[in-house]
Amino acid sequence: MSDGPKVKICGLTRSADARLADDLGADYVGVVVSAGFSRSVQPERLGEVVAGTRAFRVAVLVDEAPEAAAALARTMGAAVLQLHGDESVAVVRALRSEGDWRLWKAVRAQSLEDVSRAVDRFADCVDGLLVEGWRDGVIGGAGAKLLLDPDSVRGAIPHHLEFVLAGGLAPDSVSVSVSRFRPDVVDVSSGVEASIGVKDPILMRTFFASVRIPTDLPDVEP
Repeated sequence: MSDGPKVKICGLTRSADARLADDLGADYVGVVVSAGFSRSVQPERLGEVVAGTRAFRVAVLVDEAPEAAAALARTMGAAVLQLHGDESVAVVRALRSEGDWRLWKAVRAQSLEDVSRAVDRFADCVDGLLVEGWRDGVIGGAGAKLLLDPDSVRGAIPHHLEFVLAGGLAPDSVSVSVSRFRPDVVDVSSGVEASIGVKDPILMRTFFASVRIPTDLPDVEP
């Protein structure tokens, strides 16, 4: 047993890395399915990258039309659609009707108002909010840390939504971030990479060890 958030390893481009994440106990494995980004995976390789994994598969999408997004997600057997663009409420609702999956809306938060606005717009049509730091001109995945007050962020997200913390997480910092923000899920990509799109096995193992805090240790006699 462990006390801590669920773990998502994102930006996967190789089946070996996805299988290792799965073996280490990842709850989610994420693949960038929209084209044009440094970790994008071509549609014909989506199934290959996540083949054999037991974790929930997350399709990371940026401003795709609902039908195209759904087609890409089905190719990899996605259980979650993670939306990183400027998707409207109408698009989100359309995606909801396209399949039996959960929806996470990403928020690049420069201020607490950014989080509050996302809650106001999407709280009744998504299952979770992924909150990451803001960096000018960057969609996501650039390691931008969330620099807002942890209690304010946690308090702004309704209890019925999953709170996914992303941006700048790494093996040497994730335990502090977990204790401060108390997220439901931690999402790491560049923080466990040897190079863009290539995961480092040692960093991955250390990340999991830093997140998974045992709570069922036997009592020790004084």
